[in-house]
Amino acid sequence: MRRLSLNQWTTRRWSVPEAVDGCVRHGIEAIGLWREQVGEYGLAASVAAVAGAGLRVSSLCRGGFLTSGGALRDNRRAVDEAAALGAACLVMVVGGLPGVPPGGEPRPGFSRDLPGARERVREALDALVPYAAERGVRLALEPLHPMYCADRAVLSTLGQALDLAAPYPAERVGVVVDAFHVWWDPALPEQLARAGAARRIASYQVCDWPQPLPADVLLGRAMMGDGVIDLGALTDAVAAAGYTGDVEVEIFNAALWAADPDEVLTTMKSRYRSEILRA
Repeated sequence: MRRLSLNQWTTRRWSVPEAVDGCVRHGIEAIGLWREQVGEYGLAASVAAVAGAGLRVSSLCRGGFLTSGGALRDNRRAVDEAAALGAACLVMVVGGLPGVPPGGEPRPGFSRDLPGARERVREALDALVPYAAERGVRLALEPLHPMYCADRAVLSTLGQALDLAAPYPAERVGVVVDAFHVWWDPALPEQLARAGAARRIASYQVCDWPQPLPADVLLGRAMMGDGVIDLGALTDAVAAAGYTGDVEVEIFNAALWAADPDEVLTTMKSRYRSEILRA
């Protein structure tokens, strides 16, 4: 249980101090923070809250959206925040097609050039990685399920993320293995082995895939055990790849967000034991 981490979005109603206090009360030793809540509470106050509670910051979510204009300025701020918090990594959701906003309709004149969008991500990383390296921050590229390719991430597979990370040292650029996004991929076993051999796994995030998905697929994540993913087999493969870091529970789900966060954490711990540890 020492590796269990609460991604703050799982209990979205909680502010930074509330989430930190919840982790302490439930015996959870790590937390994945989100920039929005950190900004609302204040960076210095968030640093103090986490340090005072003795928690690890398993990740900071999120940087990225490198395909949009002005992205580097915001990502440098994200790097600075991750450095201040001592986050194990800055999660990078790289962005979709230029002119297609997350969850929105394409703007007039949007680009359909998918290879060009991926090239923009490569160019942005070339500029951002040295900045992050100077501050001791590891960037973690997160491939998203292909249904998010247009508006959130032109990286859709672990293999693509590893290819993009390859030019940089592993301690500077890693990848996120998010169960929701990668479980379907027939190439996943060999790509996990590849990631492990290269020491590229920076974060392992878990939830489940409900069937059917809700109308808003962004909120289509379920508590572990309430969906169709073989989380035990996936966790074994991640462990076989040599990953020994925190296991972060990240769930976007309207019903969970409306529930009592303490009850959510109680269920989360129970399902972590039964579905991840299989104890």
